[in-house]
Amino acid sequence: MSIILASKSPRRQELLTMLGVKFDICVSNADETIKEGQSPDSIVKELALKKAKAVKDEHAKQGDLVIGADTIVVCDNIIFGKPKDEMDAINMLTALSGKEHYVYSGIAVLSDNKEVFDSVKTKVVFKPLTRDEVERYVKTGEPMDKAGAYAIQGLSSIFIEGIEGDFYNVMGLPLFKLAEILKVYFDINIV
Repeated sequence: MSIILASKSPRRQELLTMLGVKFDICVSNADETIKEGQSPDSIVKELALKKAKAVKDEHAKQGDLVIGADTIVVCDNIIFGKPKDEMDAINMLTALSGKEHYVYSGIAVLSDNKEVFDSVKTKVVFKPLTRDEVERYVKTGEPMDKAGAYAIQGLSSIFIEGIEGDFYNVMGLPLFKLAEILKVYFDINIV
């Protein structure tokens, strides 16, 4: 059995590697369009499942296990994905400044005969940011491929006053939930 990560995210790859999991990478070509009116929870579960199914259908062999994930940031009922450009990143970070927001990650694990998917929600509180702080951070390039335009494990760590929930969820892969799914549904123990 091979494990396939349906993601090009360096952070997800880093986290799986940190756990000692051997895996291959196949990037999903799933349509990531979201429907109006969906809850954040349902969005991330649906997208994680779509990504995993697309990779399973196109690349997986008999007996392979495919892991898909998706992450969004929600503040004041506005959903933030990855910024389109620097101005979008500035706008996102300005909206998060001085507020609490929620990071939702969906996780899907598929085998030949099982589809297990769930989501995790983590609360993050940002300190008030000055325009100069936001612009200097965006100029580093770090926020450009991250939901909500920040990397909790990177330079933006100095913006974070508090967190309630799974830290790794904010990085894009809720390790606690993944390990639980692998153990309970697929009889795979990380340690």
